[in-house]
Amino acid sequence: MRKVKLRAGMFLAPFHPIDENPTLTFERDLELAQFADEIGFEEFWYGEHHTGGYENSPSPELMIAAAAQRTKRIKLGTGVVSLPYHNPLMTANRIAQIDHLSFGRAIFGAGPGLLVSDAHMLGLDARESRDKLDVGLSVITRLLRGEWVTEKYDGWYDLRDAHCQVLPYQRDIEVCVASTFSPNGGVLAAKYSAGMLCLASTSYGGFDALTTNWQIACDMAAREGRTMDPSSIRCATDMHIAETRDKAMDQAREGYERYLLYIKNQSEQLPDSPAHKTLEDLIEAGEIVIGTPDDAIAQVHRLEQKVPDFGCLLLLDKNWAETHHKKRSMEMIARYVLPAINGDNRNRERSFDWARENRDGFIEVIQTATKRAFEKHAGQAPVGTDTAIARR
Repeated sequence: MRKVKLRAGMFLAPFHPIDENPTLTFERDLELAQFADEIGFEEFWYGEHHTGGYENSPSPELMIAAAAQRTKRIKLGTGVVSLPYHNPLMTANRIAQIDHLSFGRAIFGAGPGLLVSDAHMLGLDARESRDKLDVGLSVITRLLRGEWVTEKYDGWYDLRDAHCQVLPYQRDIEVCVASTFSPNGGVLAAKYSAGMLCLASTSYGGFDALTTNWQIACDMAAREGRTMDPSSIRCATDMHIAETRDKAMDQAREGYERYLLYIKNQSEQLPDSPAHKTLEDLIEAGEIVIGTPDDAIAQVHRLEQKVPDFGCLLLLDKNWAETHHKKRSMEMIARYVLPAINGDNRNRERSFDWARENRDGFIEVIQTATKRAFEKHAGQAPVGTDTAIARR
């Protein structure tokens, strides 16, 4: 039995084939947030990328501002803001503003920037990005707390009495850091009391890194007299389910082949690139789930073995399935997977079994009560009533 209830959410880089209308891709990504909100998903994340064609959303803050107007309960996360690309004061101000626009539903997710091509276009050295992530988090978290900052970083920012004149709607807005293979995510999560956004949870290498990076975070926090909260861990994975495995495969295969064109374009030259793997390869290796609710439940249990009581299952949306199939998959996760993991129906199941085990006794009570009712009526009826009824 889990100590922490598992939440579900969506994580959109996003991925869209380069022959699609970009306006409609943005619209579809907003509609998906609205649907996720309606079926009880608790988080929705939008990414930031600037090159490559497929990952075509440059501003998670703008997507969140729009999604906030279409949703009511779901939390909206920047997945992630690539901190080295931005002035820290401008980032802090945007995060504070979207927190107000969403009435306190924003989560600030931060990372170093994934695509080297993005950094290249901005004239940045991607090899410095992880160090800059630490520096940027230090400045931005202070600004979001209401501190005034005077600090300079040559070639990046020169802040003088910098402050957020409008603080976030939330008194303590949640911060999450991207974590994949290196220990950097665990180190920064501990340093800033942040959540961990594990974006390679079931990928090759990333799955084994889960335990290591979480332990790093716990050990570092313990040295400062703090504890890490496992509910702040998000595990992101590829997952598409249907009523049968064959049906799920049919729905995902064509979209996966389109997505593979992008991956080949990015990393085909690497021997361990996913560009060389088929859907069947990835399923067999446990990197993805294309199957049934039972397959999804089994994958969650695999993740729990690495990080017990992790807080949120994030579905990586790579647009392998058509939108209506994707929505059906999300609905099945909400209807069948989450209740199974969280034990939501355990008392219903006990009550069902209890009713079956005691049904003979209950039926006997009903039959006895019914017999008594007839006998009572017969004893109270006026003389001749039974005869009159019989004649009719």
